[in-house]
Amino acid sequence: MYSRGEASTIRQEFWTAFGRYMNPVPSAEGVNVNWINYHTRIRDVHFRMDAGPKGAFISITLEHRDAEIRELFFEQFLELKELLHSTLEEEWAWQPTVTLPDGRVISRIGKELTDVSIFNKDQWPDLISFFKPRIIALDSFWENARYSFEGLT
Repeated sequence: MYSRGEASTIRQEFWTAFGRYMNPVPSAEGVNVNWINYHTRIRDVHFRMDAGPKGAFISITLEHRDAEIRELFFEQFLELKELLHSTLEEEWAWQPTVTLPDGRVISRIGKELTDVSIFNKDQWPDLISFFKPRIIALDSFWENARYSFEGLT
């Protein structure tokens, strides 16, 4: 078991290593991008990656506080579901309503990898192999899809 500080240090080391690994990879537009903190340029639409002691998760999160606007965004993603899944070359889980531990309600579209731990450095290649193709595919999808979301709020 790690202390809170040790766990934070290990997480920071992983994300730094992942960032360095991804740094030479250009976006679909051919420009440098911060893959860890990917900026969609649409407020309240985020691409999230997380890894913990029991698994990893990559997702599109819709975080608008207004449930009707969040639902509108989710419906727009549903319209693009076939394009998303064909770009990802896999199907993801669609959750129209998720209540987070802090009480916020979001919508989420994501993929989970189980039985890996960010605290096991021997499994970092598995985590990187999980995140890398998916965040690149999300970027490729977003290159064309983001225009569908402009002006929805």
